[in-house]
Amino acid sequence: MNGATQARPARAESQGRSNAMCVAAVREGAFWEGYGSPVVHMLPATRQPFRPTRVFPAATSSRPDSKSPHSRSLALLHPVRCPLHYPVMWNYVRLLRPADWIKNVFVFAALAFGDRLGDAEDVWLSVLAFVAFCLTASAGYVFNDMVDYKRDRRHPVKMNRPLASGAVGFPGAGALATALLIAAALLSVTQLPYRFGLTLTFYLLLTTSYTLFFKRRMILDVLVIAILFVLRALGGAYAIDVPVSPWLLICTFMLCMFLGFGKRRCEIEMLVNDEDLRGHRPTLVRYTPELLTHLLSTSGGIAIVTFLLYTQDMDTPSPFGDQKHTLVYTLPLVVYGVFRFAMLIGLGKATGPTQLIVKDRPFLMTVVLWGLAVIGLLYLEIPLP
Repeated sequence: MNGATQARPARAESQGRSNAMCVAAVREGAFWEGYGSPVVHMLPATRQPFRPTRVFPAATSSRPDSKSPHSRSLALLHPVRCPLHYPVMWNYVRLLRPADWIKNVFVFAALAFGDRLGDAEDVWLSVLAFVAFCLTASAGYVFNDMVDYKRDRRHPVKMNRPLASGAVGFPGAGALATALLIAAALLSVTQLPYRFGLTLTFYLLLTTSYTLFFKRRMILDVLVIAILFVLRALGGAYAIDVPVSPWLLICTFMLCMFLGFGKRRCEIEMLVNDEDLRGHRPTLVRYTPELLTHLLSTSGGIAIVTFLLYTQDMDTPSPFGDQKHTLVYTLPLVVYGVFRFAMLIGLGKATGPTQLIVKDRPFLMTVVLWGLAVIGLLYLEIPLP
């Protein structure tokens, strides 16, 4: 009881300092907008609760959509933050972006389509390959955040990343990235085939090149992202030593081009003017909504066609034999998934492909049903006319 009583003045003093920072910023000609922070502050000037995420300086262009009591018609110049009060270790976990590890499930494609799900050793090798890609990808995310922390501060969501918000320092982030790469290298060298190690090395080099160069080149940025997904699928195949159909790789490439253009469309929807677009990612200024709609339609359509060609591929030996051709019956689910993704992207219903895939129930249900259909057709050999 005494400890709790003694803690209250300390918390009150800390809250007072935080409120004083907010009020000082407002008095200097800024106003608060946004409700993305997990901490609610009481501003003594208005006695109203705020979740401050951005401060807009007082001498720029219009922001008519603001609902803040301190709102002026201003545009985002740079964010100023109040403390987010995340636990220290949780900030390092957020720096790894564990939600993005879902991208590495492409590693398991070879396991599923190579008829190796019943082999315990191959399942274990695929899990190790997945972990190695997660470690390497997280190291790449940390490096990307270290390079782009200033640009991330212009983004309404990315501004709360640990490095952009100042919750994690550069020495700690650099040490974390180094530890991740060492762990991935040890895992690859000691547990997985050398061809997997070469693929993982090329993946690391390409993702580093993307951060430093390709992400600022229109079209090439999405092209490189798609190649990174293909490398995940190839790495999974090399880990368990199974052949991969060229059509499956092409389908993966075009599907990831589709997802990449969808991500660009989401970013344009979230950033309101050319200054924000140029400040966060210069290529976004040249990606118009009309162009991205065309690119989404083209890449999505080609992805569907190449999936059909994969199902009818007779040249690459398949452990499922002629049963592989029955995958053509899953075409309605594939078409619905692609079209629903395009629809939600066009409506601005998601901040990115990962959020859409995880949180949109109809889309997620489509993916689950397609996976069950694949298991039924290939492994259970359900008879079809």
